[in-house]
Amino acid sequence: MVSRAAHVLTLAALLATAACQREASHAEATPPAPKEEAAAVENGAISVAPVSPEAPRPGVDKKNPRTAKIDWSPVKLESGQAWVSCDLDYSRSGDGAPLPEIDRESLITALVGCADRGVLRLRYKGRIAADFAALVERVTRVADTLEIRKRVLDLDSAGGQVEDAIRAGDFIAASRWTIWVREDSICHSACVFLLSAGDVRRIAGKVGIHRIIRMSSTVTTRAELNAELHLVHERVRDYLERNGTSVAVADLMMAVPNRSLRLLTDDELLRFGLDGVNPAQDDLDRLRLQRECGDDFVSRRDAFARAFDRQCRARVSELGQLNACGLALRKTFGFPDSDCPAESPLSEFDLAQADPEPDAPPTPPRDGQDGEHINAAPSPRPE
Repeated sequence: MVSRAAHVLTLAALLATAACQREASHAEATPPAPKEEAAAVENGAISVAPVSPEAPRPGVDKKNPRTAKIDWSPVKLESGQAWVSCDLDYSRSGDGAPLPEIDRESLITALVGCADRGVLRLRYKGRIAADFAALVERVTRVADTLEIRKRVLDLDSAGGQVEDAIRAGDFIAASRWTIWVREDSICHSACVFLLSAGDVRRIAGKVGIHRIIRMSSTVTTRAELNAELHLVHERVRDYLERNGTSVAVADLMMAVPNRSLRLLTDDELLRFGLDGVNPAQDDLDRLRLQRECGDDFVSRRDAFARAFDRQCRARVSELGQLNACGLALRKTFGFPDSDCPAESPLSEFDLAQADPEPDAPPTPPRDGQDGEHINAAPSPRPE
């Protein structure tokens, strides 16, 4: 009897141990749940535009933003703060000079000092709204006039208006911007649409998404609200698709309550096409670079991109360190290239670190009759 009881106890202990091992193994195999944080609704991803099916979708039926006539009507920058710097080393030079006014004359005065090097960094901290979209358009036009071909948008934003983010994003996509989210910054909600537009994205801060909020709506039922959100959702999907970002981002947004924030992991940022080189622009650039710089250049450029992901992105957490790692790594692949230096990876740093020519004061642009620069052809589109 005692022997049988002991046998039963031993068997029970073995079964319990096996169960614990299975639970431990399952816990190790199960990935951690996505991290969520509280979010301020007043920032968010807010949609206020008309949603009738006949309404044109933002960015689809418009002329090329680079060639369309710009509206220089007075606009006050109230949704955030902006700074301009000709130096990409923010740890040394900070955010740059404040940019309180965004009329044409003020922007020329602020940017003309960057003309010698041909590179600028626009730091923006605040909400995405109509005045931010105007800021991006106007800075781009003045940079075109001054032939400042390398532009970095240094972002810190908790979100804002969906339609204004799409308007700014389509302009960014046509104007060759690199976008940064530094380790001391965030890019939440509607700000994510701007990441989709950049030619290159460098991210060290937190990127998060949540559900789009409809404001100023007259709906009274859940079905009516869902119908409106469906139309907004389709416009967002169209925008993401034309800018090389997975439409899964739009679907994921709809599943996160607007008072919460779903932080995207590094792997998700890469998988969704929100970090690194924009895949849509990369395909377009590949064709052009094969013609202009040769197959060997394109092959080395691709090899650098793969090595950068393995050796830099996976090892450092600060944007300054990430850039420094890339600058050191590119030498291994023969960059900057002697024949195509402006197309080489991280070529904006070659310009920013160069000393301006002595005794060559910048010359303000000449105005045409319509108040725009008189060069008819747009500046070349460097990487």
